[in-house]
Amino acid sequence: MPIPNQPVIDFLLSRRSRPARTLKAPVPTRDELTPILTAATRVPDHGKLEPWRFLVLEKPALTRLAGLVAERGEALGMDAEQITKSVAQFADADLVVAVIKCARATDKVSDIEQTLSAGAVCLSLLNAALASGWGANWLTGWAVEDEVFCETGLGLAFDEWVPGLIHIGTETSTPPDRPRPDISKITTWVSK
Repeated sequence: MPIPNQPVIDFLLSRRSRPARTLKAPVPTRDELTPILTAATRVPDHGKLEPWRFLVLEKPALTRLAGLVAERGEALGMDAEQITKSVAQFADADLVVAVIKCARATDKVSDIEQTLSAGAVCLSLLNAALASGWGANWLTGWAVEDEVFCETGLGLAFDEWVPGLIHIGTETSTPPDRPRPDISKITTWVSK
């Protein structure tokens, strides 16, 4: 009979992302962030390809990126409200870890499996930050789908992209829980 790790189960059953706009300084130091990043890499990774990497974006970089978002939004003809919201995602943040999906050439592991591994890193990073006592939120947005922003702002190669921007900081308010899925409505038991 397996012995459950009840504190971990309790954490997973009650975990809740914190809205990025409610996360403020202080943020984890490099020493505090390192075990969180290490935990994030403990994910399925068929072929041990490590098809992901991290960019830790600190306040000066986030300020620079906020300016680039404004420029790109205008160049792409986006409406002012959409640009303002996207700028705030960077300008109001104090620490963001960008998870970068890196293509690895191999005949053994499909690109979709590599992509799923990068997504697993995002969730593991989010959960590790929350379990460490920080507030955290997983976001993306149009900016990380813009080739110019990714190349110019983040220095990404042509075959890299961002599956997640993980905002980490001190929680300033606890949001109410939201309705969760009814497991009986989304689960099919197959016996034969």
